[in-house]
Amino acid sequence: MAAVFRSKVDLWLVAVLVGVPILVLEFFFEDIGLSDQSADLVVLLLVAVVLAIFGWLYFTTRYSFTAEFLSVRSGPFSWNIPLQEISKIEPTHNPASSPALSLDRLVIYYNDGKELMVSPADKQGFMNELKTRTRHRAAIR
Repeated sequence: MAAVFRSKVDLWLVAVLVGVPILVLEFFFEDIGLSDQSADLVVLLLVAVVLAIFGWLYFTTRYSFTAEFLSVRSGPFSWNIPLQEISKIEPTHNPASSPALSLDRLVIYYNDGKELMVSPADKQGFMNELKTRTRHRAAIR
């Protein structure tokens, strides 16, 4: 049975990630001299696209454990990390792009040098689940 964890969400981060592109687009269209009506229509369309992408990420960012994998999903992106290849997990606030909707993150090191940052809302539950599943795998070998 899979255990599923939602991403923690920093609302201020979402506001910045949605608001900055909207402001940039507004200033861009003012500078190139489109008529107000044309610029408003283009900005509205682009804002709708940006909001749809962020909505997709918001509603689909999940971390789930199966018997052998940690599966990470976020919008069109997905990762399947074999539990046996996870070497270390530590807290981070690194703002680099990742399938995490909060800066309260965990960086997962796996597969000899790869890493992925996640931000489970229930960090302790996530860590407990990982410990249980990796102990279980060790017992199977």
